[in-house]
Amino acid sequence: MRLTRGKLLAGAAAAALLALTGCGGGSDGKDGAAKETVPATATGSLEELAAEVKCKPSIQTDADEIRQGVCKISTGKFILATFATDRGQREWLDGAKDYGGSYLVGAKWVAVGDQKMVTTLRGRLGGTLEQGASHHAGGGGAGETGTAHSGHHGG
Repeated sequence: MRLTRGKLLAGAAAAALLALTGCGGGSDGKDGAAKETVPATATGSLEELAAEVKCKPSIQTDADEIRQGVCKISTGKFILATFATDRGQREWLDGAKDYGGSYLVGAKWVAVGDQKMVTTLRGRLGGTLEQGASHHAGGGGAGETGTAHSGHHGG
């Protein structure tokens, strides 16, 4: 019964979020609609997640700790990675974010692509959007991982 109760609570939370975002103002534009249609975060194997967005991944890494592949869909290309543990996922993501980029983060999976791609994927897979470090000269103020770690993770 806990699984059912958890699903009910997750559904109630999602409904509350939709109610809050739907009643926020007079925005009938597409931006408001896109935020309201974010599904629950997907789970599954690399192949199951890829199937959700209608791609067949080209597997690059097939190890116990991580499976990673490249997916191509009509709107472009992205990398999809699945992890054996939450800790492994977070360590990988923390290291990868040093290189910049946009990340869609789910339950033991990450999709990597440009901002437009991960936003598109979020409409099918759910998840949380995260940004990597900015590598613009002069530091725009948000570079907490900026140049301090440049080249730090060698070999």
